[in-house]
Amino acid sequence: MSIEIRNVSKQFGDFHALRDVSLDIASGELIALLGPSGCGKTTLLRIIAGLETADVGSIHFSGEDTTDVHVRERNVGFVFQHYALFRHMTVFENVAFPLREHTALPDALVRDLVLLKLNAVGLRGAAQFRISQLSGGMARRVALARAIALDPPLIMYDEPFAGLDPISLATVAHLIRNL
Repeated sequence: MSIEIRNVSKQFGDFHALRDVSLDIASGELIALLGPSGCGKTTLLRIIAGLETADVGSIHFSGEDTTDVHVRERNVGFVFQHYALFRHMTVFENVAFPLREHTALPDALVRDLVLLKLNAVGLRGAAQFRISQLSGGMARRVALARAIALDPPLIMYDEPFAGLDPISLATVAHLIRNL
């Protein structure tokens, strides 16, 4: 899926998070947004995903205007900087959540899909762990498994390597490249 960002601006009060941003991302391309804290990277990702609304500008997925398309209809996987995992749920339940929320799949198929995604991120054996039992690298991989649960054509990561030790960083980087 290609992404075309045209003249996007976003302001929070007097603060201009984004000013007239335009960017073309080809289908299958892996890109990184780099810049200092507060320069608008997260805001741009949230606008692309539909979690924020641009004040001005448009977002197109594969030539189709998605500027006013609701976040649920955009089919974008998003791994948040702070994971946004449900602490009261197990690893399995966290990954199953989008499948149960957005599909009418039978429980057996949900189970199989969750185990497939957990296997893809190297956590099949951690399905019954509580989120509080996980290391930072494991929690990041749970968030990734949840983001890919619905097989979205677009996956976005907000600071995917922040706070990871070198071994976890290498593991997560490898997973991102492979996905």
